[in-house]
Amino acid sequence: MYKVLIAEDDLKIRTLIANYLAKWNFQPAIIENFKDIDKQMLQEEPHLILLDINLPVHDGFYWCSKLRQLSGIPIIIISSRSQSMDIVMAMNMGADDYIQKPFSLEVLVAKMNAVLRRSTFIQDKENDQLTVGKLTLSIQNSFASHHGKEVSLTRNEFQILYILMKKAGHIISRDEIMRALWEDEHFIDDNTLTVNIARLRRKLEEIGLKEVIMTKKRQGYLLQ
Repeated sequence: MYKVLIAEDDLKIRTLIANYLAKWNFQPAIIENFKDIDKQMLQEEPHLILLDINLPVHDGFYWCSKLRQLSGIPIIIISSRSQSMDIVMAMNMGADDYIQKPFSLEVLVAKMNAVLRRSTFIQDKENDQLTVGKLTLSIQNSFASHHGKEVSLTRNEFQILYILMKKAGHIISRDEIMRALWEDEHFIDDNTLTVNIARLRRKLEEIGLKEVIMTKKRQGYLLQ
């Protein structure tokens, strides 16, 4: 059963969507606090997010961008806005699809299923291993390996290395890494990140990779 997080401030609309999705064997979860949508997303761990643009506190564009920094979970924008620029902006912020209000619930479910199929296909096609140069990261087992040597990584070490390898050659800010390490409603603190980076470096040195993670002063880290 797919869990769907609904970020819609109109009580009537979100209730209607939630009830309809439940009939189609989805598990709806409704956002109640629009100040912390990112926290609730991390708590709920949904398979897909339905996100309205006109929300209190911050609009859907803001949340789409912020959620995309934290997760690759599919996002469908639902909005009464019909301007092409709004659709383009939503896609540029990381949305996977856009549906205009008023909409048919049948069409909404069809779009959701299409996005979920694409997401599942990508996950199925992605190899269990991520390789950059001679460094390989096992996705399933959280092992880093180099020239036949391997080392086990903690969850945080794995996440840090995964981010750096996915964007190898690019500087990744400390803030971006800390957002990815967010757990139990709190960001990992700055000192803990420093400790995790140091441990990860030592482990990579154990398998023969010295100075592979570079520190860029006041910018972040770079995997070379």
